[in-house]
Amino acid sequence: MSATLPTIDQAEFQNSFVTELRGEISADNRPRQVPGYHYSRVVPTPVADPHLLAWADELAAFLGLARPAERGPAVDALAGNLVTGSMKPFAARYGGHQFGSWAGQLGDGRAISLGEVTAADGTPWEIQLKGAGPTPYSRRADGRAVLRSSVREFLCSEAMHYLGVPTTRALSLVRTGDEVVRDMFYNGNPQAEPGAIVARVAPTFVRFGNFQMMAAAGELDNLRALANYVIRRYYPELGEPTGPEVYVRWFEEICRRTAVMLAHWMSVGFVHGVMNTDNMSILGLTIDYGPYGWLEPYDPDWTPNTTDFGSRRYAYGQQPNVGLWNLWQLARALAHLVENPELLRPGLDLYSATFEAKRHEMLLRKLGLTSQTAEEDKALLATLHEALAGSEVDMTLFFRHLSHAAPVVLMNPESAEAAWTELLVAASYSTAPEEEAQLRQWLGHYLARLQQETAAPEAIRELMLGANPKYVLRNYLAQQAIEAAEAGDLSVLNRLMEVLKTPFAEQPEHEELAAKRPEWAREKPGCATLSCSS
Repeated sequence: MSATLPTIDQAEFQNSFVTELRGEISADNRPRQVPGYHYSRVVPTPVADPHLLAWADELAAFLGLARPAERGPAVDALAGNLVTGSMKPFAARYGGHQFGSWAGQLGDGRAISLGEVTAADGTPWEIQLKGAGPTPYSRRADGRAVLRSSVREFLCSEAMHYLGVPTTRALSLVRTGDEVVRDMFYNGNPQAEPGAIVARVAPTFVRFGNFQMMAAAGELDNLRALANYVIRRYYPELGEPTGPEVYVRWFEEICRRTAVMLAHWMSVGFVHGVMNTDNMSILGLTIDYGPYGWLEPYDPDWTPNTTDFGSRRYAYGQQPNVGLWNLWQLARALAHLVENPELLRPGLDLYSATFEAKRHEMLLRKLGLTSQTAEEDKALLATLHEALAGSEVDMTLFFRHLSHAAPVVLMNPESAEAAWTELLVAASYSTAPEEEAQLRQWLGHYLARLQQETAAPEAIRELMLGANPKYVLRNYLAQQAIEAAEAGDLSVLNRLMEVLKTPFAEQPEHEELAAKRPEWAREKPGCATLSCSS
């Protein structure tokens, strides 16, 4: 008989970040500059009535943690009301470029890490409470988070994992019983909203900005100590960091992982919305789910972030370039660790090459193409982006319906016209025939290319269905879950989470969750437009 799993208040925590790096130990949580340290020891601020709203069972099993009751000591720990003897909570110090401009010291302004638990595979995973109260890095903020943004972070962290996208995870969602005042669109209309805390999980939450902060402050000993810590714990295959060549290889691996992550984003139509350097994981994981969204009408210039409407710096089509720019900023910080900064340039080249290769590979899978016709495929994929951008089609629905239509047309080319018409009706937000002309022309080229495949139509169908999700976390679905949760109804959130665990399965009983964005959601706040407010 297997041993009973502990709840989080009974778990034994390790504290490598605190014990191996330089930290400030102070009872002063006032916002301030904290020179000379990697982190500050802090204590979460208790909340009025913490109770559990959502729990990630599969993640908890991996972490070796039992599901807690709705209220009790375990939920107190998940809300920051209880700090056990093995926890050493801290807030990390980092800086970053925000919308392209250096912002100086930022840091964990409302995220407090409790420490690490050992997962089933023997690896340590850090548990961090987002919304647990002020820290020295809170600037003018209160250190809290609202239910609205917390539901979105909980759902999206787990949804991205089940899509196969490299990501941080979310263990729990706790409602605090307190209200938090937020001006959602920064337009002078603050409102009290229910507060919440997400326990998010990752091997580490170290960001590009941690290294940028050390370099900008001239703290080269701290910079080297942080780099050595990350290499030893999370890149052990590189060996002991004894010389510049290890830092060079490490940077190349960061570039490779970041490129793979970006290719996954582009493949599923995910838009992060706020790709500041302090929101870039040193492990190549998606981190900080704020004003994100999925492409519905395929528009490379679309961003869900109202703060970015002026420049569209973080729009869908800009994400690969921003990833490269952010890596360049990281390289500037890490240049202090190598003899010649030019040694880091191949890492940036590796990012570009890896991204292009991975994105190409993933797009071929989405189209059911396995044989190699390199130049022809490059042209086909390039014109696909143009055709999609010229048509108001839903990206997710287009590829999912294509997964069913392509094998049928391959077996019976005479059915192509009817099949393509059915596809466009299902996926398009527009009824204007002129908007479909370029895409119909592309579908003709695609069929000709598909006919060169040697795989059986059924094998092509399975390949495409495994690469093209039916269900993604559309913003209007998240908003429906938020509104229901605010009213005390968790059924919408729970159903949505269960469906998103198998996004590639048909799940016909949940068909309405795979529908096009409804017209009412086109302009509704939280559905079409979001901000960094949370």
